[in-house]
Amino acid sequence: MALTIGVDIGGTKVAAGVVDEDGNIVEHLLRPTPAENPEQVAHTIGDVVLELGKGREIEAVGLGAAGFVDETRAIVRFAPNLAWREEPLQKKVSDLVGLPVVVENDANAMAWGEARFGAGRGETHVVCVTVGTGIGGGIVLDGSLYRGRWGMGAELGHMQVVPEGRLCGCGNLGCWEQYASGSALVIDARESAEANPEQAAQLLKIAGGTPDLIEGPEVTEAARQGDPAALAAFASIAQWLGRGLADLAAILDPGCFILGGGVSRAADLWLDQTRESFAAHLTGRGHRPLAEIRLAELGASAGLVGAADLARRR
Repeated sequence: MALTIGVDIGGTKVAAGVVDEDGNIVEHLLRPTPAENPEQVAHTIGDVVLELGKGREIEAVGLGAAGFVDETRAIVRFAPNLAWREEPLQKKVSDLVGLPVVVENDANAMAWGEARFGAGRGETHVVCVTVGTGIGGGIVLDGSLYRGRWGMGAELGHMQVVPEGRLCGCGNLGCWEQYASGSALVIDARESAEANPEQAAQLLKIAGGTPDLIEGPEVTEAARQGDPAALAAFASIAQWLGRGLADLAAILDPGCFILGGGVSRAADLWLDQTRESFAAHLTGRGHRPLAEIRLAELGASAGLVGAADLARRR
């Protein structure tokens, strides 16, 4: 059975694995990311690939990189959490390991992994949305990964949903991720605790009495204990998620949406409300099939599994 290696490169860790044709991880390695030094990042990737390849016949290597990857799947144009600027990552790693290398945006790789081997199995039109600190995404249309003309498509979190709204890290105002992400959850909860501490009594107790100390885990714990402010914060992101998915359905008409990322670990607090919001805001509702909204299945392994499979299909 042909084997490839997938590598998921984040701001803090490099996760790599040998993956077979069925998406199974044969062996897995983790290394810290030397994020400030592009040369050391390339050498770290090369080292894990060479270690995983010992005694195995490896066909190719797929790299999932958090950043803008060019249309040739060779150069990382920009990465927000690593010192990559016009980084020729494909050539550097290929020279180090002596194998064909494919570079892909990490959210695209995650989406491909879920579409092929996870929650999207059997679907040809899939939109994957990762809900964490921000919102990322990947799109599979007619069974192929959609990348856009320049390789930079599917930046779903930066749809502008509120004119002149909250300032986003991208520099624009009113981006979707400012209202439907883990960061938005924390902002809403802190604002509620400041404005109405009685309503947020349990939330404030968990956070030590200070709104500025409220983070995602505190909001989740308080919501599970019935705190009104925490529950309202989850209801808000659920409403915004559903609205955004309805907009994406109007454009892309997928067979299903797959939701992943850190916030999905608290899906019991928002998933049903997201589905209701999606159905309520879908254009043509009542006269079209309702795309299913599913949770991702592959967890933290989706990116490296997807990258490995994309390398196999290079």
